[in-house]
Amino acid sequence: MIKVGVVYHSVCGTTKALAEAVVKGVNNLTGCEGIALAVEGQHIRAGRFDNQRIMAQLDECEAIVLGSPTFMGNVSAQFKSFIDAASDRYSELKWADKLAAGFTIGSNYSGDQLNTIQALQIFSSQMGMLWVPLDILPSRDMQGRNRGGCQLGLIAVEESGGGIHELDRLTAVYLGERVGRVVSRGNYTASISTVATLQREEVERV
Repeated sequence: MIKVGVVYHSVCGTTKALAEAVVKGVNNLTGCEGIALAVEGQHIRAGRFDNQRIMAQLDECEAIVLGSPTFMGNVSAQFKSFIDAASDRYSELKWADKLAAGFTIGSNYSGDQLNTIQALQIFSSQMGMLWVPLDILPSRDMQGRNRGGCQLGLIAVEESGGGIHELDRLTAVYLGERVGRVVSRGNYTASISTVATLQREEVERV
C-alpha cells in the first residue's frame, strides 16, 4: 500500500477541509492510502513542533502533501514550527526523493498566497523531495477547477461566509489523485528506498 501523508495546520477549518479533500483524492486510487495529519498548538513546545508520532508516520510515506493557511503572506507560525522541526530529517536525508505537493487558502484573491506555496516548495527542495505541481488548465477544464490558475500548487480563497468554494474542494481532490498517480508509477516506491539508503550511506562516509 502506497501511503501519502497530508500534513496541515488549520485555524477555522478551511485548511482542514482542503486536507480532507486531498486525502479523498488519494484514496480514490486503488493501492493508495491518504493519511491526514494535523499540526496543532498542543504539539508546539517552546516554539518548536514536537510530535514524534506524526514525524514517524511521515517517514513511512512515499509522498507528503503540505497545507497551511496564508497568514501575512506566508505559512502560519504553527506550520513553520513543523517545518523547522523537520530539519532533524534534513541532515539524515530521511525524506529525500519523496514526492511533495502543497496547498493554501487565504481570504482574498490576491492575498499573497503564492508566496506560501513557494515557501512550501522551497522547504520540499531543502529536504530533497520532488515537487508535484497541478496540471489543470483552467481555461480548458470542463469542471472549472483551479479557478485561480496557479500551477505550482492549490491556491484557494475562503468564501465570504466561511468554508471553501466547491471548485477549490474539487481541485484539492484532484491534487490528491494526481500525487497518488505519480507516486504509483512503475517501481517508484522501491527506487525511493534504494536511493535514500545510498544517499544516507554517502553522508555517513563524508
